[in-house]
Amino acid sequence: MTKIALLKSTVFGAAAAGLLAISSPASAADVGACLITKTDTNPFFVKMKEGATAKAEELGINLKAYAGKIDGDNESQVAAIESCIADGAKGILLVPSDSKAIVDSVKKARDAGILVIALDTPLEPIDAADATFATDNFKAGELIGSWAKATLGDAAKDAKIAYLDLNPSQPTVDVLRDQGFMSGFGIDTKDANKIGDEDDARNVCHDITNGNEEGGRTAMENCLQKDPGINVVYTINEPAAAGAYEALKAVGMESNVLIVSVDGGCPGVKNVAEGVIGATSQQYPLLMASMGIEAIKKFADTGEKPAPTEGKDFFDTGAALVTDKPAEGVESIDTKTGTDRCWG
Repeated sequence: MTKIALLKSTVFGAAAAGLLAISSPASAADVGACLITKTDTNPFFVKMKEGATAKAEELGINLKAYAGKIDGDNESQVAAIESCIADGAKGILLVPSDSKAIVDSVKKARDAGILVIALDTPLEPIDAADATFATDNFKAGELIGSWAKATLGDAAKDAKIAYLDLNPSQPTVDVLRDQGFMSGFGIDTKDANKIGDEDDARNVCHDITNGNEEGGRTAMENCLQKDPGINVVYTINEPAAAGAYEALKAVGMESNVLIVSVDGGCPGVKNVAEGVIGATSQQYPLLMASMGIEAIKKFADTGEKPAPTEGKDFFDTGAALVTDKPAEGVESIDTKTGTDRCWG
């Protein structure tokens, strides 16, 4: 896996990327599509499904949605791809739980003539999918790392940081956000394709959350046992951040710890406004999914596949730092703007 280039892109600019031709046309009435997400409970994936469903209805595409039981459930996603192949789907939108283990199944779908677009989480290697529509996840992590460093000022050199990551398989989205945070904070990532090989003394704990609130609470409790002096918490997403906050609150530390996260969903932006999260990087899952459906329709009609954003190996759907405490040198939007945009 290669590190995604750190070029700025907005959600509005991303929509201007071009397309390249390769296959044969089909009528809209014959077009079936699949959306396969990690779970069907995480609000991020609920919003993705909302965007895909609305666009499929608009374009007359027959959409079927599948999800794993928990984040990391590769077997359910493999079974879903098999179902999509059997149904003769024209395209699959996939948020992989295990970005390596799913590659053989994706190849099988592509060999069957199905357009496969990864959403949010690139496959390993990224070109195992026909295209990837995603936030620049490294950039999203870098934004919150830079904000945390600027907010702490001179105290950043003595920070004690806990990383509440996703799962042991270290899918690309997990690695990119985690390592992006470190880069923004000024920590040597060592191998930027792997979590946990760093030797900076400020990194005092890594634990996994499965991207949910209960996991965030447990991971935070585990990290506090390792070092009760933790004063910065990076989380893979906002449900994990909410769980971390509850664990900190239970021991009276909620006011002493800076929490940063990624997603920018409406509940997460609300948590920023309320001071639960200091800052979050907002991404746009509804846009990812709706553009994915449009790409499947175009592929069915003309045989064209989506091209990446210029200078990148994926189609960048944009990211913005959301905080009500702006830091010098770090571009951001406030929670009012973040609420207006949340997951649009």
